[in-house]
Amino acid sequence: MRELPALLTEIGGNMPIGFIVLDERGIIRLANAAVLRMFDLDAGQAWQDQSLGIFLDVPELDEMISVILQGGGHRNDVAFERECAAGAHAYLADLSVAQMGEEQVVLFMVQDITLRKQSEDEIHRLAFYDALTALPNRRLLQERLAQSMSISARSGKHGALMFIDLDNFKSLNDTQGHDIGDLLLQEVASRLTRNVREGDTVARLGGDEFVVALESLNSIAQEAAAQAETIAEKIRNELSHPYQLGGIEHHSSPSIGVSLFRGHQSNLDEVLKQADLAMYQAKASGRNKVCFFDPEMQAKMEYRAELEQDLRASLRLQQLMLYYQMQVDDSGLVIGAEALLRWQHPQRGMVSPAQFIPLAEEMGMILPIGDWVIEQACAQLKRWERDPTMRDIRLSVNVSARQLSQPYFVELVKEAIEQTGIRASHLKLELTESFILNDVEEAIEKMLELRASGVRFAMDDFGTGYSSLAYLSRLPLEQLKIDQSFVRGIARDKNSQVMVRTIINIAHNFGLEIVAEGVETDEQLAFLRQYGCNKFQGYLFGRPVALPEFEQLCRAVPAFA
Repeated sequence: MRELPALLTEIGGNMPIGFIVLDERGIIRLANAAVLRMFDLDAGQAWQDQSLGIFLDVPELDEMISVILQGGGHRNDVAFERECAAGAHAYLADLSVAQMGEEQVVLFMVQDITLRKQSEDEIHRLAFYDALTALPNRRLLQERLAQSMSISARSGKHGALMFIDLDNFKSLNDTQGHDIGDLLLQEVASRLTRNVREGDTVARLGGDEFVVALESLNSIAQEAAAQAETIAEKIRNELSHPYQLGGIEHHSSPSIGVSLFRGHQSNLDEVLKQADLAMYQAKASGRNKVCFFDPEMQAKMEYRAELEQDLRASLRLQQLMLYYQMQVDDSGLVIGAEALLRWQHPQRGMVSPAQFIPLAEEMGMILPIGDWVIEQACAQLKRWERDPTMRDIRLSVNVSARQLSQPYFVELVKEAIEQTGIRASHLKLELTESFILNDVEEAIEKMLELRASGVRFAMDDFGTGYSSLAYLSRLPLEQLKIDQSFVRGIARDKNSQVMVRTIINIAHNFGLEIVAEGVETDEQLAFLRQYGCNKFQGYLFGRPVALPEFEQLCRAVPAFA
């Protein structure tokens, strides 16, 4: 068997971990092959009897060795880096004392941790940074915001959070592709980074949403807001400059919401939510704007969220109802009615249509609600057929753009007519001219199919859009309705008078009925009659009312026979 010292020397020489033996003076007595490879040395070089500085320059290394030799135990995890032929490498070493015979020596155990450190750095990058823009992600943003709040609490200075959303980013992706969209996001990240102060944080939350966190603003809220606004406007202006993306020039703009914070008065989630709400307010105000959060805004958003939730349940809970406003002819006889949607909420009372109908459009609730209105209107017409006073009333129903564009719309109306067995000619669908012009051919096709079944059509709010007379001649209309905004002004506004006379002439020339909405005074009525309008709707004759009251009014002012 080989002698132990020779065996130990061979084992040490083949160990993957490098080691160096230092005497009590810090002079190298022994180094294995792993160390020589790490530091680009070979066995023939004169490294023996030298200090450890021949290998590396670690601050305070001599002091560490001295402390250990004086009984200071050992020192773990001495980290350092060194340039080698293959590039920069990271190392981790341990210092400890050993006894070799009667002599006390220091063992310097070292390993190359470059790959491990690279892996750790990559894991950290994936965990805390956005892969596309290399900006901090939501997780790192939250950590930095927590630090900013702690700093703010100690200093008494405000911080600010900016929530930035790119206007119409989806259309760029849809028209030019996601590669071009990615180029825009990278350029936005670069511009944001260039336009904030050192110490501020720029992060990407995902999609086209970015956040900028500002630190150490003024301790006075008004002054801090002014500082934040200056930076936000600088960012807005910078992001509005043209972009060169893969050979195309693209114009974009941001909507920016800003929320101030100081210390821990608000938690992280609240500050992010506030800035997000402010950003949506910037979009609602026309985009390419900077808006600050305020409590009133939050109250409005919370009210809207509650209203959305209640509106979703309104059909199921049977809270919606139809009101009816009479339409009369020149002699004052009731010839028809318009069905108007109302929402009777158990706690809110009667919710204004101006509040919930646009909301229903945004939510997509207008489709099931609109279907319900048509079904209810047909059922009501059937009940009126059995009433001699009401049987000849024609009922008008407003149809939204989203309803008419649905593939099933024609079938829905036909089915409601067939199931109730009503005379289809007594159902009138009111469409707005602005929608018809969005897709004229589709509108005409569906209108003709329903007109063949007997359904009548009216164009609502005529004069407020951009109708073409060529389109008007092709639409199977029975009636034009003069928008109430023109009727309201005819007593004093010459432009309104000209518009009303023009609409009446157009209707007569095309052989269409003409109805004036919003008639409230005898003076308005006299003007309309003078120029040939003989059908009217408005408060002068009756407000929209619930069914029992409407039927009572009709019996007092009978419908035509």
